Amino acid sequence: MKTLMIIGIMLSSLMANEGKVLFDKHCASCHTPFIPMEKLKENFLDHNNTLLHLKAPTLNQLSYRLKQRIGDPKGDEDIHRMEVTAFMSDYVLHPDKQKSVCLEEVVRNFDTMPSLQGKVTQEELDKIGEYLYDFDKKVIKEKGVTYEGFDEALKRAKKEHKIIMIEAMSEDCHFCRKMEHEVLIDDEVVKALKKDFVPVRIDIKKHQLPLGLKAELTPTFIFVDEKANILSNVPGAWNKTDFMQLLREAKTQRKEKE
Repeated sequence: MKTLMIIGIMLSSLMANEGKVLFDKHCASCHTPFIPMEKLKENFLDHNNTLLHLKAPTLNQLSYRLKQRIGDPKGDEDIHRMEVTAFMSDYVLHPDKQKSVCLEEVVRNFDTMPSLQGKVTQEELDKIGEYLYDFDKKVIKEKGVTYEGFDEALKRAKKEHKIIMIEAMSEDCHFCRKMEHEVLIDDEVVKALKKDFVPVRIDIKKHQLPLGLKAELTPTFIFVDEKANILSNVPGAWNKTDFMQLLREAKTQRKEKE
């Protein structure tokens, strides 16, 4: 069984690598791979694409939107992959802006893409689909916040004089995913957390919070000092500006307790 799992992982990795090569060949001339969501919002909502002058939605936009809008994102992942790949394959062969999963304020800035009929095989589309499906997870892993378990976080907080930030979340929490894709991946946010905080992420539907803590809503951000004193317990999803203010307030609260 272990051997089969290893083979499966290797095949999936190989298909993803082939998918990237095919994406670069057929799609990258129009679809920029990654731009932070906050910058994309600014570009489309405030500047009607005159800031970035994009030719088409970015790959991180498509990866996130397709997985939220096509099929059942909470169901079986293998089936969901097939549903997303099937939709993507049909769209690139028979483009129609009316079928787009992107928001209207995004789509209106682009012309309908040319069909790839006769230019790409179904096997190639399947490999591109694998790459597309996994892209947003890959970006979050590479660019997002790194989390630790609470016990290890407390040790680090004591050693490095840092604040523990606990994110109480759940897998089916829409606003948790939204923050993960839009805020907790931002360079400035990640840098601020690395400097003064030790992040912990706990799925409250699967695990209890430490220190007898409770969270009624997800996400909830709980700040704990190196002596395990609770600094604040703040429910809600935040944009970058408000979240950075939340971090500053936690640092102020820590100073007041010292």
